[in-house]
Amino acid sequence: MNKALASLLLLSLSTPALAEPTSYSNNAIDAIWLITAGALVFLMQAGFALLESGMSRAKNAVNVTMKNYSDVCFGSVAFCLVGFGIMFGSNHNGLFGSDHFLMSNFNEYDYSLLFFQTMFAATAATIVSGAMAERTQFFPYLLGSILIMGLIYPVYGSWSWGSLYEGNGWLKELGFIDFAGSTVVHSIGAWCALAGIIVVGPRLGRFDRYGKVREIPGHNITLVALGGFILWFGWFGFNAGSSLGADVNLGKIALNTQLAAACGVMGAIAALRFSHKPILTHNIVNGSLGGLVAITAGCATMDPRFAMLTGLTAGIIVVATSRLLEHMQIDDVVSAVPVHGFCGVWGTLAAGLFYEGNLFDPHIFVVQFVGAAAAFLWAFPTAYLAFRLLKSITGLRSPTLHEQRGLDFSEHDEVGYPEFQKQALHQRIGGNKDA
Repeated sequence: MNKALASLLLLSLSTPALAEPTSYSNNAIDAIWLITAGALVFLMQAGFALLESGMSRAKNAVNVTMKNYSDVCFGSVAFCLVGFGIMFGSNHNGLFGSDHFLMSNFNEYDYSLLFFQTMFAATAATIVSGAMAERTQFFPYLLGSILIMGLIYPVYGSWSWGSLYEGNGWLKELGFIDFAGSTVVHSIGAWCALAGIIVVGPRLGRFDRYGKVREIPGHNITLVALGGFILWFGWFGFNAGSSLGADVNLGKIALNTQLAAACGVMGAIAALRFSHKPILTHNIVNGSLGGLVAITAGCATMDPRFAMLTGLTAGIIVVATSRLLEHMQIDDVVSAVPVHGFCGVWGTLAAGLFYEGNLFDPHIFVVQFVGAAAAFLWAFPTAYLAFRLLKSITGLRSPTLHEQRGLDFSEHDEVGYPEFQKQALHQRIGGNKDA
């Protein structure tokens, strides 16, 4: 009896019918990993919301949270319907995709890719929110987010990562290295943010008539630290998920991510100590985020020791460029441009300098420089024009009285801390919030 069962089992294992499930299971494992990684990237939206809210004043906590919650919703629809086709559709001219719009002509695995890439697009848009916080109207901001996720981000993404089907983007043809998006995601978002904060202008009281910087501290440093930890956690999905499948190189990617973030903190502390500045929590958190942004391009192609150097340098860059923007009277509430823009450029160049097996190759470095420059030359002018149009057509900056009172009350008719904001509640009960 046992021999008969064994023979039957061997016969069943030898039948070709089992070959298809084996092949399918490999695709299923890749899809499971991609969806899990995408969910981790989505969790980063919570990290952005906490960090940006904590760095803003209490009277704007609801508004910042609402922008983070809403931009991913509006932008996701724009990316799924239009952006994915532009970014990953058949690219025969090297500039943008020409098919797979409206989620058409998809196979089953394409839906996993679309989900994962939608989370990336949402990250690029959310970077803008914190930079423009505390003085930007809600609905014009959402229109800007739709444009970023539906056009600005996908076009550059097509140059660097497209296509998934036929043809390649022109930067991809050159050999541009940006594994998970130091430039594609983070610098693009940062240059859009830079355009936005230039158009909207600094917050009231941020600089005096002589250009001297006035500090406007955030209301909750605990939220800032918690947001930083959540972003750090989600970044493992951001970087390792960009392998687009379960692979043995995931451990190296995750380790490089961890080491760069840790060394980013060390770099920020060293820069603050050297410049005799206080070691403030938000600077330390931004140091870790700068390290994470910088390693994103080369996390799969860099030795861990160079990942540490990349992160250490990024922490220094965050502190130095934050001071530079203040000197230029550019008001970036959360230092999004230093963290995501300048560290994104550094990370992209570092991916070429420290390419494992071919260190300091000048040809690779030139390609990386061209890719980083192209990102700025595309994203900044396009976003600047878009925000200028929004300013002219719908208005972009909140009225002075609303900014003074807080956008929680003027935009949403609620406050984040009702026990401590009784005056605003009394004004609402009086029924004249615009008075």
